[in-house]
Amino acid sequence: MAKDGALAFLKIRAVPHLFWSAPRPLTIRPPAISVAMLAVGLVLFGLGEALLIASGVGVSPWTVLAQGITNITGWSVGLATFVISVTVLLAWIPLRQTPGIGTILNIIIIAVVLDLALPWLPQFESLALRVAEAAAGVIVTGIGGGIYLIANLGPGPRDGLMTGLQRLSGFPIAGVRSAIEIGAVALGWSLGGVVGIGTLLFAFGIGPCVAASMYALQQVFANKQSEPG
Repeated sequence: MAKDGALAFLKIRAVPHLFWSAPRPLTIRPPAISVAMLAVGLVLFGLGEALLIASGVGVSPWTVLAQGITNITGWSVGLATFVISVTVLLAWIPLRQTPGIGTILNIIIIAVVLDLALPWLPQFESLALRVAEAAAGVIVTGIGGGIYLIANLGPGPRDGLMTGLQRLSGFPIAGVRSAIEIGAVALGWSLGGVVGIGTLLFAFGIGPCVAASMYALQQVFANKQSEPG
């Protein structure tokens, strides 16, 4: 029983609706608390990505691509990330996807946080510490992902690309997302992006970390919402 309880977060099937969840994702006047918590989540997401970069042992698939673009353009990784996100967003047009305020803030905040955080993060010599920093990055990214998904203000650029391509192709969503991520890694790696232990940690750990984040937030705040005043 204890084991089942400890792994209950792996069974979560939907994004929880909590006090900062917007009633509709596509709204031009979202609740202020939804926007504020969205921003908190995206800052944490960007910080987690920055920790992965600082670790030097591999980054998430799209950051591999951003690093590759940085290698050939001289741009900062934040600027490369911004350009990739805008390009992906433009791909929404033929897919008839509609961005929300969360989509736009996703593009801006994560790119800015990457460039602001990277100079301040430690870069260790020890492999063990570098792997630990990468693992911390995955956990922080997962926490941020859970918070911003619960805000319900529109998908990130890559999520919208995934759902649009799935609707167009009819292929299973897992296969579509995997193909997108593999393509990003392959292109980024060919351009000199860093693929390694951190990439594997992200690939296998980000899903459980996001799920654990949403489960924990649901346990804390849903219980508080149900308590009598």
